[in-house]
Amino acid sequence: MKPLRVFGKLALTAAAAAAITACGGSSNDAPKGPALRLAITATEAFPGTYGDVGEYERVTGTISGEVDPKDPKNAVIQDLALAPTNANGMVEYQADFVMLKPKNMAKASGVLRYDAPNRGNILTMLNPTATPSDAVYLERGYVMLYSAWQGDVPKSSPARLTVTVPVAKNKDGSSITGPYRAELVPTTASPAMTLPGGVFNGTMIPYEPASLDNTQPGYSLTRRANETDARVPVPASDWKFATCDTGTNAFPGTPSPTSVCLKGGFDPAYLYELVYVAKDPKVMGVGLAALRDTVSFFRSKAADSNGTPNPVAGRITHTLGQGTSQSGNAMKTFLHLGFNQALDGGKVFDGMYAHVAARQTNINTRFAVPGGGGGLRTDHTAFGQTAPRGLDKDYMDDISGRQGGVMKRCAATNTCPKFFLGLSGTEFWQLQGSPVLTDATGTKDLVQPDNARIYYYASTQHGGAGGTASIAYAPTRATYPTGTVVHFNDTFRALFLNLEDWVVRGTLPPASQVPKLADGTLVRPEALSFPAMKGLTWAVGGVQTPIPDFSYRGLYNNFPLFDFGPQYIPQDEAGIATLLPPRNLGLDYAILVPQVDASTGLTRAGIRSVEARAPLGTSIEFNYVATPGITDLANLTGSFIPFHKTRAARLAAGDARPSLEELYGTQDGYVAAVTQAANDLVAQRLLLQRDADLQIARAKAAAVLP
Repeated sequence: MKPLRVFGKLALTAAAAAAITACGGSSNDAPKGPALRLAITATEAFPGTYGDVGEYERVTGTISGEVDPKDPKNAVIQDLALAPTNANGMVEYQADFVMLKPKNMAKASGVLRYDAPNRGNILTMLNPTATPSDAVYLERGYVMLYSAWQGDVPKSSPARLTVTVPVAKNKDGSSITGPYRAELVPTTASPAMTLPGGVFNGTMIPYEPASLDNTQPGYSLTRRANETDARVPVPASDWKFATCDTGTNAFPGTPSPTSVCLKGGFDPAYLYELVYVAKDPKVMGVGLAALRDTVSFFRSKAADSNGTPNPVAGRITHTLGQGTSQSGNAMKTFLHLGFNQALDGGKVFDGMYAHVAARQTNINTRFAVPGGGGGLRTDHTAFGQTAPRGLDKDYMDDISGRQGGVMKRCAATNTCPKFFLGLSGTEFWQLQGSPVLTDATGTKDLVQPDNARIYYYASTQHGGAGGTASIAYAPTRATYPTGTVVHFNDTFRALFLNLEDWVVRGTLPPASQVPKLADGTLVRPEALSFPAMKGLTWAVGGVQTPIPDFSYRGLYNNFPLFDFGPQYIPQDEAGIATLLPPRNLGLDYAILVPQVDASTGLTRAGIRSVEARAPLGTSIEFNYVATPGITDLANLTGSFIPFHKTRAARLAAGDARPSLEELYGTQDGYVAAVTQAANDLVAQRLLLQRDADLQIARAKAAAVLP
């Protein structure tokens, strides 16, 4: 029997004594839980007044917290056991945050909305001055929270939020080393390129090489024009870890652990792959624990460990989490790895919206790169490639033989949120998104969990303002005018309020709207048949420049199964990748894409916004790189090919699509079509009335037809 402890005249078991301590009793030798300390550095007025809620204020500060390496809720964090600990045996972090809150918290609605920064960036923070419709969240009394989760973001400007995570070390305190791979993708001729490289990750803090001697085993630089081309080795004598200083000694220049100098320079016609032995991996997964504990603190704690008051204490009843693109992938990873279970066992987020987020993010491997990306030509083995795409806890991956979807862990702990996933067309063509909708072989549609909705934003690219003013054309860079007139910004606002209503009031949201195998709206890329689009021009520098007749090339980013070595945990995208570049196992997941309408070229399924229901041309969900010798889709970008104005013009050009004249007749006919589309979307709860009114006003002001 365990020894008894005496409180006054009562003899208690150790378990009972622990219970008293947990309820506020004292025990000198009781273990201390993780501490969390709040530091507010500024409180300032936020511009504007918002309905009955009134004024808002912006609160800036940091959260300094601890993660218990012995807590089973943290066991999934790669290398946590190798992180340095403080005197309490805890692993420390510090995270920046920004909060927008009603000045009078009695006016707050009880909803806290967390927006995950994208690569630390909060330049896209709620700005009702730039986007008046976004004022709806403040008018509803939201508390808006932005806090850092990505541990390799440099503090390069006040607009970036950073989290400091520990560096893993061997037990003797020496540096941990291991293989690391980066792609260096020059856009112009350059003598040197900085680490960490990549299309999206170039400004992050790199992992330095264990040695600057590139002649050692495990170091190599290769080049090739396209991802699938054979790698051509660059001799070690022709490249160095150095800065390539200008002057007579341009090569190799000054030795540097964060730059690669190449004799003759980097050629933008090539893709360069660098493999080296890196040192000092960050315990990047601590960033997810920091996010968990930060939101939990603001949601439910009265004060921090030092007694500093929580500025929204007692006013938060529901939490909604949102991430867009890379940060949306991170939110899915947060959910998949079990972090939506708070330390007290409850939920962190009641609702979650992963917006234009087909993948997960590589945050929990040794030498993780959370900000990477991937396309047809570059970084094909990027983040999110191995973790499950299916949402359901019982999802079965017939390609890898692995079982269990994104919600497997939260289902086991009853901590799953109401979940929205939003997909643009880019997610199908470039970011390998269709496996979230079908089985791995692409033969049957998946049944989604009851607590989830998936919304496909028809005929859209990954982001952008939409509208004809957003379209640009640089023929030397992309084959067709870049951008899509169709966009999802208005749709997102309406859907987010549907998520709030589902979480707070139990109002069921609109059903999922996605392309399906069953009705022929989700197909193999080779099954698409676009109408002829010919004889158009676009203004470039004030000159009408011919647009090449549209020619569908069938390019898309495929999805192979890779082997990263025996210490890698593919179902969690965790562990240690020892095989770099990874080995292609010769198995591919099926990639399918939304089917297009044979008349307009717009896609048939999904949420068709006003610009898709009353179109001015064909918004295409991809574009092609125009650089000779490079086979690739333009990065995250669609294309737009306008309709001819008259039937006579389009017939003369051989364009098979209807003209604006045939679609609308007159300007009044166009305004009527926009009005009908807007009203229908409002009735379907897919557009807010304020956005419908703006759409109609813009249509009246546009000079579409006489």
